[in-house]
Amino acid sequence: MEKLFQQWAGEPCIENQAISAHGSARRYYRLKGKNHTCVAAVNDDVRENEAFFYYSEFFRKNGINVPQIYAVAPDRKTYLQQDLGNRTLYDLVVEKRNAGRAFDADLEQVYMRVVEGLVRMQTLGSEMDFSHAYPRAAFDRQSMMWDLNYFKYDFLKLAHVPFDEQLLEDDFQHFADQLAACDSNYFLYRDFQSRNIMLNGDEVFFIDYQGGRRGSLYYDLASLLYDAKAEIPDAVRQRLAEHFRVMHGSRLPQNGDDFRSVLHKFVLLRIMQAMGAYGYRGLYEGKEHFVKSIAPALGNLAALLQDALLLSETPELRRVLQSLLQSEELKNIVAAANGTPLTVTVNSFSYKRGLPYDKNGNGGGFVFDCRALPNPGRYPQYQCYTGKDQPVIEFLQKEAEVDEFIQNAAKMVLKSVRRYQQRGFANLQVNFGCTGGQHRSVYCAEQTAKIIAEQTGCHVEIHHLEQE
Repeated sequence: MEKLFQQWAGEPCIENQAISAHGSARRYYRLKGKNHTCVAAVNDDVRENEAFFYYSEFFRKNGINVPQIYAVAPDRKTYLQQDLGNRTLYDLVVEKRNAGRAFDADLEQVYMRVVEGLVRMQTLGSEMDFSHAYPRAAFDRQSMMWDLNYFKYDFLKLAHVPFDEQLLEDDFQHFADQLAACDSNYFLYRDFQSRNIMLNGDEVFFIDYQGGRRGSLYYDLASLLYDAKAEIPDAVRQRLAEHFRVMHGSRLPQNGDDFRSVLHKFVLLRIMQAMGAYGYRGLYEGKEHFVKSIAPALGNLAALLQDALLLSETPELRRVLQSLLQSEELKNIVAAANGTPLTVTVNSFSYKRGLPYDKNGNGGGFVFDCRALPNPGRYPQYQCYTGKDQPVIEFLQKEAEVDEFIQNAAKMVLKSVRRYQQRGFANLQVNFGCTGGQHRSVYCAEQTAKIIAEQTGCHVEIHHLEQE
């Protein structure tokens, strides 16, 4: 890289800084000399690089803002390109969100300009030589099936969402047939989302289009509008989609409902493709950024499934997606990834009132019966106290079997707590019951909660239900 930099810049590289590539296998570095700066990319996939070189030259000749390629190494695996800075469209979205301005008019105008740039790129497709495309010349039916199976094996399987293999395969085939019937003589960017759009001064630039190929107009719009972490409000989505439809004119249905019906199918395809990536990069490889993207993707999916007609001809696919939204395991994984620690709720209760209700829907967790332990409630001098009061504490501390009971219970609970933390679960309930819910159960709950908090660091809540 530094040798290539010196050949291009005519000066030595004095600074070499790695840049995050997010989910890409490519490696990026910012190289600086005294008077020059650039971004170096290293990628062993030469065919992918050649696609990027061709598209970059083609787009620049046609007035599209893409990075200029400065130099390419003889082995075609390392190249230098224009340094567009660090600020992406996603960064602007986050800045607005943190400032409490969310999707204001200024941000919407930037998105309008992005949509206009997309339309210009798409319509150049008829002039492009897609023999340079990689890995396929077109986003065709087979490409769609690859994406659907990516979702099935790298998300559904890893998230333990059950499905009927044959019925789902039949629905995938039918769904792909519907999408493949659309006009596909345009440039399809493939990964058109906010992290691949750079803001350099007042200009909008496009990057990471090396996966581009011939395809439908709808797919990239779906990628932009339903970009999981951008969280574009539905009203803004509708305005951007309408701007896109009007700009394309006769290339798209003149009836807005017909346009949205097809768009929603491509949105669903894009969401499933993205979730395949979140499953592989997040659930399998453990990359936090991808796991964090699951929650907003599920939100987009939930909104999409409100359209009753969307999957009316593919019932197994609809059932599987609805199961996905209801998966307690997935909710817990998402909660853990987004900084929500495991919460262990420790209750004391009276068996006279029945078992405690688990408000988290997990079925109640552990239930330990303290009624076989020595009962201070039998003695008048303890009847006005609870298991939190010193006289009762001293009574129970003298009984070896009480300590043994607590240690055994804590050992069982701790094993589950650590496993829950590893799997990203959000809630575990532990219940201690006795006859009146006043002495033994309260004491055991207090002592066990203390052990859990000290040995795991998770969030522990204590509720003495009979006292409350």
